[in-house]
Amino acid sequence: MFEPSDRSLEGKTALILGVANQDSIAYGCARAFKALGARLAITYQNDKSRRFVEPAAEAVEADIFMPCDVQQEGELEAVFAAIDQQWGRLDVALHSIAFAPKTDLHGRLVDSSAQGFSVAMDVSCHSFIRMAHLAESRMHDGGALIAMSYYGAEKVVHNYNFMGPVKAALESSVRYLAYELGPKGIRVHAISPGPVKTRAASGLKHFDELMASAAKRTPSGQLASIDDVGAATAFLTLNVARLITGETIYVDGGYHIMG
Repeated sequence: MFEPSDRSLEGKTALILGVANQDSIAYGCARAFKALGARLAITYQNDKSRRFVEPAAEAVEADIFMPCDVQQEGELEAVFAAIDQQWGRLDVALHSIAFAPKTDLHGRLVDSSAQGFSVAMDVSCHSFIRMAHLAESRMHDGGALIAMSYYGAEKVVHNYNFMGPVKAALESSVRYLAYELGPKGIRVHAISPGPVKTRAASGLKHFDELMASAAKRTPSGQLASIDDVGAATAFLTLNVARLITGETIYVDGGYHIMG
């Protein structure tokens, strides 16, 4: 039988990378973690983005709030050093960051530059692997690692372009990390929301058209909100979900099942 503590994050600690503002999917996850009792660490990319992220961090009473640009050497490591000092452990780590140079993002995959593809893979995929590496030794009693993906990793989505192969690499990495870290009780998942209107998504060409088309296509007739995504993500971090790992979980109103 499960204990009440198996359905709570009370006393647990969670790191969240990728809150851009209070409309972010990552913020929806932070709200859900907080509602279940977790203590939070939230990062922002740089001084320019801090003013957008700080209100979100204050709203969820984050214990740790500090910069982390995964392209800047040592910044991710500094976050984990702060976690060591503040908490001495980590139970949940969420990666909700992606980046691609605009020229490559708006162009065809076949025309993409090697440099642009490399940057997109580093920020959107390999930084999750680096996060997992740093989290492993801090997850003393197991834990959960979560990455944010998208349906374009599995099927061709018009205008998603070369981010599709990048997200496919991320989902494959999730499976391999689940295999490697499973013996330590660390679960690894990719969350695949349908289109959600966020600042990052607005960089895609014709995103409003994609949103409208997706809403019509879903069996539920509606798209997920950031809180819908947060609730599903939070469930996977609970002890009741301890034997679910290596999955890509769709939170999209059934969009992905349609032919």
